[in-house]
Amino acid sequence: MEEPEPAAVVAEQEAAADSRPKAKNMSNQKILELHDIKREFRMGSEIVHALNGVSFDVVSGEFLTIMGSSGSGKTTLLNTLGCLDKPTGGTYLLDGVDIRKLNRNELAKLRNGKIGFVFQSYNLLPRTSALENVELPLLYNPSLSAKERKERAIKCLEAVNLADRLDHTPSQLSGGQQQRVAIARALVNEPVMILADEATGNLDSRSSYSIMALFQELNSQGKTIVFVTHEPDIAAFSSRTIMLRDGKVIKDSPNEDKKSAKEVLDSLPTSEDYLSSAAAEAATQTKPS
Repeated sequence: MEEPEPAAVVAEQEAAADSRPKAKNMSNQKILELHDIKREFRMGSEIVHALNGVSFDVVSGEFLTIMGSSGSGKTTLLNTLGCLDKPTGGTYLLDGVDIRKLNRNELAKLRNGKIGFVFQSYNLLPRTSALENVELPLLYNPSLSAKERKERAIKCLEAVNLADRLDHTPSQLSGGQQQRVAIARALVNEPVMILADEATGNLDSRSSYSIMALFQELNSQGKTIVFVTHEPDIAAFSSRTIMLRDGKVIKDSPNEDKKSAKEVLDSLPTSEDYLSSAAAEAATQTKPS
């Protein structure tokens, strides 16, 4: 398949920017600005161009998905967006801050304050309650008291419908509930962006749609979301999709037919097998003594 010319991609990006759906809480403030981002790795005598001139921006309140096959540069771009790696060339501004000018400690502080991470594998502490897992990022904020940390964590767990699971450990929660804890943890520092990496990859269809319904609800409240996925049906729940190939943006377009995850979830048949497994799971979800 022939790749689009660079000028065609730029024109498509500009058209996507002009036609972005303006959500109720969506503004023109740029949260992410990437211009000609390059990332090179040396492997022996060869230089691998993982990112080769990536440019796009994300405005406040937008819901963007990034797609690409293995080797497309998706992981490298994710690490760049999350301030886990610096580009070899180009400019990346996160909420107006140029990350290439920051040292390691400054990057860590920026990550903790500006980005809420949601991972495919949840990354929860196994012997720690949902409440304590959500409180964890706040321990790095000396201006907050223990009472304030607890209040903010409870508020975030309530926002993801887990008010009745505060004392449960991950082993007492379903996969979907564990991911909701992870989302609450991502929200607790009030970041400018939620960065989700294959956040539905370990979940069954019903749980996946439930999590996407939650992301859509958060987005409707003004949260900026960048969601990395390889699943086209998941990307259909966002307002815009960027496709990567060989370290380049080959497509950047609005989703004209944005789907409602809640409607898809409600349309799923409820099988007896699902009800039986759900009942069995609920029976094991008792609070620890």
